[in-house]
Amino acid sequence: MSDGAARLDRLWQRGCAFLGTPTAIMGGAMTWVSERHLVSAISNAGGFGVLACGSMDPERLAAEIVATRALTDRPFGVNLINMHPDLDALVDVCGRHAVGHVVVAGGMPSGATVKRIKDHGAKVMAFAPALVAAKRLLRNGVDALVIEGAEAGGHIGPVTTSVLAQEILPEITEVPVFVAGGIGRGEAILSFLELGAAGVQIGTRFVCATECVAHPRFKQAFIRAAARDAQPSVQIDPRFPVIPVRALTNEGTKRFLEAQRVLINKVDLGEMTREEAQLEIEHYWAGALRRAVVDGDVENGSLMAGQSVGLVTREQPVAEIIGELMAQAVTALERRGAA
Repeated sequence: MSDGAARLDRLWQRGCAFLGTPTAIMGGAMTWVSERHLVSAISNAGGFGVLACGSMDPERLAAEIVATRALTDRPFGVNLINMHPDLDALVDVCGRHAVGHVVVAGGMPSGATVKRIKDHGAKVMAFAPALVAAKRLLRNGVDALVIEGAEAGGHIGPVTTSVLAQEILPEITEVPVFVAGGIGRGEAILSFLELGAAGVQIGTRFVCATECVAHPRFKQAFIRAAARDAQPSVQIDPRFPVIPVRALTNEGTKRFLEAQRVLINKVDLGEMTREEAQLEIEHYWAGALRRAVVDGDVENGSLMAGQSVGLVTREQPVAEIIGELMAQAVTALERRGAA
């Protein structure tokens, strides 16, 4: 082992120990993308795959866990959405199948949810959008945190990864903290490890993995895209909030703007209530991610992608992606040592 590789091992030792993996690279849980094939490939390559439960029911999640176990004997986790109506049942499914790590997204998990997961013997990870939230999550008993900046794909907060890292990493040392959002090269991984991160979470780079089941047109959209093409959804009237989602711009995003204008005009003319318009705005993208990922409708579907999409240049096996990331980090460390 080279000196650089040994130094990298020391830097992410805490994260590797927590995940039970050779590298502290978590796969971001992407609905319709992070299923058995990609998750098992990430774990088999030395990372930590995470199943995206999304809107699965308990039976579907149980089947996906079993199917993933058939493809890997390495550790992997399950991502649950805090707002899911069957959250407790999904937690119990993870418990029955001895899932070692449960990642809770989509809001702050309650102390009761954290306890339910831990009572099954699993470790709990949760997303902290700010330092005050991180401290509250620690009080609720979470075992590790993920801080995800606005550069990430999908639903995002308002603060960048670099600022969140500076705000949270020096203050939170009680538990491992993993950094996510806009990470696409090994040098960036190294920089966050040196700031105190235990590891990282990466999603967008894995979309074009050979093992990923996403539609070829979905992958091609990522390969063609530049960083600036991944934009957050736009809200045109503060009376009608839009939850920001970062995705590649396409015909669907353009029509979303027009749909908002039409609905707002109807409210202003008294043709529909504000509540009815808000509901239509919120439902506009229903099923759009599946249409893009599964059906390949890249014009009308939702192309959720982080700004690191500009670093995705070709389809590659997961092991090659992880190998590249590690080599970049090791090379940076060795150059520093030589200097």
